[in-house]
Amino acid sequence: MKYVTLAKHKLPVIVIAGRPNVGKSTLFNRLAGRRFAIVSDQPGVTRDRKSVDILLNDRSVTLIDTAGWEEDDPETVHGRMRISSERAVDMADVILFCVDARMGITPVDEHFAQWLRKQGRKILLVVNKAEGHSGNVAALEMYKFGFGEPIPVSAEHGEGIMDLVDRIEVELPIEQFQDNSALNISLENSEDKPLRLAIVGRPNAGKSTLINQLIGEQRVITGPEAGLTRDSISVSFHDEKGEIELVDTAGLRRKARIDETLEKMSVSASIEALKMAEVVVLVIDAELGIHEQDLQIARLIEREGRCCVIALNKWDILKDRVATRQTIRDRIEMSLSQMHGIPIIAFSALTGRGVHKLIPAVRKAYDIWNKRIPTGELNRWFEEAILRHAPPMIDGRRLKLRYITQTKARPPTFILFGTRTSKLPLDYQRYLMNGLREIFDMPGTPIRLQFRDSKNPYIHEKQ
Repeated sequence: MKYVTLAKHKLPVIVIAGRPNVGKSTLFNRLAGRRFAIVSDQPGVTRDRKSVDILLNDRSVTLIDTAGWEEDDPETVHGRMRISSERAVDMADVILFCVDARMGITPVDEHFAQWLRKQGRKILLVVNKAEGHSGNVAALEMYKFGFGEPIPVSAEHGEGIMDLVDRIEVELPIEQFQDNSALNISLENSEDKPLRLAIVGRPNAGKSTLINQLIGEQRVITGPEAGLTRDSISVSFHDEKGEIELVDTAGLRRKARIDETLEKMSVSASIEALKMAEVVVLVIDAELGIHEQDLQIARLIEREGRCCVIALNKWDILKDRVATRQTIRDRIEMSLSQMHGIPIIAFSALTGRGVHKLIPAVRKAYDIWNKRIPTGELNRWFEEAILRHAPPMIDGRRLKLRYITQTKARPPTFILFGTRTSKLPLDYQRYLMNGLREIFDMPGTPIRLQFRDSKNPYIHEKQ
């Protein structure tokens, strides 16, 4: 099955490019109007390009942040980062060549400028960190690049940003001006909104390799080094049922092992992506088996009420596959009762074998997560469940359960009405939730059961 990478809008593309640590991600966040990219004083924070559709002076554009440009062997991490950045430049209508006013012109700046000249793109020279008079003076040195008048800005403090926006507007292709109303429509009101899918897991489980395999291109940087992905990277593609917004996340490790500020920011971004997702794919390295950290991630997914698909990667190198699959399923279902019957898809992200089974499983999990059950059908089951296994006696009196109704989906949430329902033991609650899951075919999705003491509204009191 083929999946197609999707461009949401045919918009002019603005690419922010330059060597590491000149403030590209800070500028990206400033132009976008909020924090989309992780920023730090540490060089090389951005490794994968990040994009967002925004409005600049009421004009719709796609803004792309790129990794710092460094000359290195293509097989190294920095070499792979450079290749990703160069691919972004190939897409650009306007390039914001970002340099550092405090550092002045460096050899890397000069080499990158030489390469940019050959690309045949419109280039605006943005001199970042140009605060105050000294910054403006430093910007004058940048005329040497030959890209016209430098634009001094301070992305951190917002200085010069409106001048930059005005200059960008002048350079945008006229033929691509268009009605911006599409961007003003909330996705919540759109019937065609994309399914939000987050790919999570421990470091080096193969999350980025899986994403590249799904979309059929080297969109995110991969390699044997653990922790390559630092920020959550979003890419859209579609299958025969519609659009999917796919988010690659940084690997999630135990808190005790997270000791760097940058990694803490990466983990926070991953958790935020999980919370914003509708379906979460938990990637597990099948060769290493399931670890406690995998279960902790699964508990977080369950607690956030998201539906989940377990993805067993590196399946091709296993010998006893049947035993491995059963061991992982047993451990998950023993530790997380809400994930009983969770779909488990095995594949090799590296070779692509079996990957085609993942998206159909995601679609099915999403449908279950959105499931609604008619009240009449629900209460017929409820009456039978109570007859089969009566509620327990509490303080010498049997609890009375009257009826049940579904109040919402995403995840399926039910309110149980009766007397002293707050005293219902956990084992009886599990009995009801397991019955709901089995009878109404809702495997692997969280079910919420709430309680309310009330009379049955269908029984009218005598006047």
